[in-house]
Amino acid sequence: MRLAKFISAIALAGLTAACATSGANYVPVIDGANTNPNYSNDLAQCQALASQQGAFSSTTGEQALAGAAIAGGTTAVFNNRGTNVRDAALVGAAAGTISGAVQQQQKKEVIIRNCMRQRGYNVVG
Repeated sequence: MRLAKFISAIALAGLTAACATSGANYVPVIDGANTNPNYSNDLAQCQALASQQGAFSSTTGEQALAGAAIAGGTTAVFNNRGTNVRDAALVGAAAGTISGAVQQQQKKEVIIRNCMRQRGYNVVG
């Protein structure tokens, strides 16, 4: 059981590290032919702006706490055996943390899209 927890912790750490810059590498879909010679430079500047955001949103801690409380509480009520409540709370906290990281990735993509629009590109996605 300890090995499974260790592997889960390693997987969560790897996922978190992967999410740290994934949203900042987003390349938006531009409508029409890209004839602007500054496109590459503009995209790089917008991606750099997005990468200044952290790996987690400002509500990640709250989401982790809520996930832990909901999963732990539900398990305590319906299936309280041994360490089930603790394990469920840990899984819930991990789910909340991942949710915060995904929201931050989406925020970075929005930053890039808005930045490119402000530079005159017709961003469609």
